[in-house]
Amino acid sequence: MTLSMRTWLRRLGTAFLFLTIALCFAPTLVPPFLDRIYHDGPATGHYDGERFFNPDTTAAEEAAHAGGPKGFLNRWINGDRATWPTSVPVRTARPPVRVTGDAMLVTWIGHATVLVQTGGLNILTDPIWSERASPFAFVGPKRVRAPGVRFKDLPKIDIVLVSHNHYDHLDLPTLKRLWDRDRPRIVTSLGNDAILRSSGLDATALDWGDRLSLGGRNAVRVERNHHWSSRWGTDRNRALWSAFTIETPGGNIFFAGDTGRGDEGWVKEAATRGPYRLAILPIGAYEPRDFMKANHIDPDEAAAIFARLNPAMALGVHWGTFQLTFEEIDDPPKRLEAAKRRLGITRDRFVATEVGRSFPVPPLSPQAGPMQNAQSLLPSRSRK
Repeated sequence: MTLSMRTWLRRLGTAFLFLTIALCFAPTLVPPFLDRIYHDGPATGHYDGERFFNPDTTAAEEAAHAGGPKGFLNRWINGDRATWPTSVPVRTARPPVRVTGDAMLVTWIGHATVLVQTGGLNILTDPIWSERASPFAFVGPKRVRAPGVRFKDLPKIDIVLVSHNHYDHLDLPTLKRLWDRDRPRIVTSLGNDAILRSSGLDATALDWGDRLSLGGRNAVRVERNHHWSSRWGTDRNRALWSAFTIETPGGNIFFAGDTGRGDEGWVKEAATRGPYRLAILPIGAYEPRDFMKANHIDPDEAAAIFARLNPAMALGVHWGTFQLTFEEIDDPPKRLEAAKRRLGITRDRFVATEVGRSFPVPPLSPQAGPMQNAQSLLPSRSRK
């Protein structure tokens, strides 16, 4: 291939990437006929009858996010982002078929996809095995780390949690594969069930605070967090975003989904569901901070939220798989280590491991529960 052809293909790829991101971030560029109505219900404290909203969003945050996409895309195309490798070697795991009793085994598969095995249940969060986090199979953010578990080595899945409808979290090709193979119970937040049903998948959609019994002493509760949703730009916030608390006999699990800090009220609410044995917290996709801070926590904020929830153990996710933002590929775990040292969090309690690693989660201690003074650990919201 000639140099000129490689240059042309690189520019074409950049143009397609620009288009993909624009579909997600710039509703004014998308034809109105791509709008969708995913949910129809009465107005609430976070739904105005047409679109969902964060009840704790400040006017400054809303303005920054609404006005930021153009600048974000310009900076992306101009090369302000870090250069990631095209691939990172992965040693895949082969999890057991089941983990019984109160034992709990966790495997990070990549991005926000985590397999939690406990009490005979196999629980999967925001599954994505696709090569791209995109509405298109041929363009968009490409996976640089292969899934840490090959799909054929994935045990039968009982519960799937889908936090919101962005393509790196609601990946229809993967969900279809899981549905055809295992018929799992899919739990999500309001409106996302309509997207799944359109592809022949059944799902249970709940509002913030709703609790669903899974039989026995197992249950899942949809929790408030601070984010947004869209598949095609003009359908912005037509479906709800959420975190989850999973109740099991071996201890509660918190999955934060994709979230910014907001007013930190969701952290306080989640802490009341504890004590937690495991927390799954995002630590990546946070630069440039002026644009991303409204909806994505950084490692410093994740460490402070860990301290507020005080789980027996936590796993840092949402980094090193798809390049969605500007930071270096290994910056999230490095910054997390620094934040842990600053807050006195021991290294083995909040881990950012390589994909494909499985680890047991220790049982809850008798003193487990939210730290009463942890709110003061959260940095000022004005921090850039």
